[in-house]
Amino acid sequence: MADEMLKNARPQELESQIGEEDGLKEQLLRMCRQNKLAAFSAVLILVVILMAIFAPVLAPYGEAEQDLISRLQGPSAAHWFGTDELGRDVFSRILYGSRLSLTIGILPSIISLVVGIFFGLLAGYFGGWVDYVIMRLADIMLSIPSLLLAMVVMYTLGQSTVNLFIALSLTSWASVARVVRSQTLSLKESEYVEAARSIGVSNGKIMLKHILPNCIPSLIVLFTLNVPSAILSESSLSFLGIGAQPPAASWGLMVNQSKQFLFTQPWLALAPCIAIMIVVLAFNFLGDGLRDVLDPYMKNQ
Repeated sequence: MADEMLKNARPQELESQIGEEDGLKEQLLRMCRQNKLAAFSAVLILVVILMAIFAPVLAPYGEAEQDLISRLQGPSAAHWFGTDELGRDVFSRILYGSRLSLTIGILPSIISLVVGIFFGLLAGYFGGWVDYVIMRLADIMLSIPSLLLAMVVMYTLGQSTVNLFIALSLTSWASVARVVRSQTLSLKESEYVEAARSIGVSNGKIMLKHILPNCIPSLIVLFTLNVPSAILSESSLSFLGIGAQPPAASWGLMVNQSKQFLFTQPWLALAPCIAIMIVVLAFNFLGDGLRDVLDPYMKNQ
């Protein structure tokens, strides 16, 4: 009887969470057809990722290659975005800077996603004092401005790329934990979860195989919205001088180094600023499009 309940209940629950007839692939294709802006943003993000991967091939000059004779030149055929105060090609540094910015945006988001999933599942499934302790810790994390918390971590641990990963990972796990907890609270009372318990399935397997898959659509949306936040935080920290350090190519660091030339050679600051704006807007538009097709509450409105 319990086995039959498990087989009958789980598909119905999955349909209510991710669509009655359409699978995830069909929903993403529908998003591309209905939301052209989100589809264009996805293509743009893919292009930026490919540019970051093949930066050594695409860049006309090296990341730190200097030509002091050509310093502070305006945009030209030889230097599309001009050169900086050390004669380095700004376009080449934009390409190399996309590597650091995307890495800083994606890896900490993945780390915070894993940590948030772990604590969210524990809090929602077990409840009681486990839920109280984890959620109060999440409240503390959410009450501290993320940029301020990242600055404290960087000042405490020192300025390095690894510490930057740690700082940005600590700032967004709490929001992920809250989302996973709220869905776990509703899913753990479902018929197929009760059936799994009745036949002796372990709590860990129930959380990983029966509850977590139903949280994936919301987590995908949350991930696409956390990445631009991490990119902005990295750019802000680098601009303040406590993120990436010279001679590394970072969009925020490039803005910091060019602020003294803002009124005389504005292209030095405009190029990395526009790069940050384009990538952040692309991730936000993609996140909005994914939310429209994956969130069951949005689809019912």
